[in-house]
Amino acid sequence: MINKVEICGVNTSKLKVLKESEKLELLHKIKEGDKEARNLLVSGNLRLVLSVVQKFTNRGENLDDLFQVGCIGLIKSIDNFDTGLNVRFSTYAVPMIIGEIRRYLRDNNAIRVSRSLRDTAYKAMQVKERLTADTGRDPTVEEIAKEMEMKKEDVVLALEAIVEPLSLYEPAYSDGGDTIFVMDQVGDKQSDKDWLDEIFLKEAIENLEDREKKILSLRFFVGKTQMEVAQEIGISQAQVSRLEKSALIRIKKQL
Repeated sequence: MINKVEICGVNTSKLKVLKESEKLELLHKIKEGDKEARNLLVSGNLRLVLSVVQKFTNRGENLDDLFQVGCIGLIKSIDNFDTGLNVRFSTYAVPMIIGEIRRYLRDNNAIRVSRSLRDTAYKAMQVKERLTADTGRDPTVEEIAKEMEMKKEDVVLALEAIVEPLSLYEPAYSDGGDTIFVMDQVGDKQSDKDWLDEIFLKEAIENLEDREKKILSLRFFVGKTQMEVAQEIGISQAQVSRLEKSALIRIKKQL
């Protein structure tokens, strides 16, 4: 099955996908204190969390952990969403989920340095202090390496290893208003808007019939040609073209 994923013991291919009108109705019920509506809205948006988590799969992190953290972001977005705003719930929730995952990655991204490398760095710092006291000036790396009877490159590597890394969330500028962080000045190949567009497309596809869903998934997410899709599902290319066009028209109306 296309995009079948099991995470945290849940087969996400079997999760219900809510329409925007259904989400809005549940949000109104939640504001009135309906706890069951809250549970339904959470379960109906787990695929949204999964879509965001998939953008972080190249970090080497446990996907179950990221999924659970993403669910926290989803719950926060449910609690804070203003139904009076003319904004899709997904548009509001995705940045909240992304932010929660990024905070988790920031707080759990400790860089471990080997004991031998730390020992070399601390010895180099002691040698530097002693040479500074003896000569009245800062010694060069070459002088420190010579005193330690080591290669200059090894000394540089050791000293750089113990330097505290700069966090992407380190404030880079503030004029008393909104703070600009380091991450705001770093380019990204895919913006949050791109993520939203892709997620909205996946949501819209979920509301199609099974054959239309498979055709669009193979065409736009797997990258197959109409001829290849026709051969795989056993119909003509003309039928694939007609079904694809009809499905895209319906998706455009939803978006």
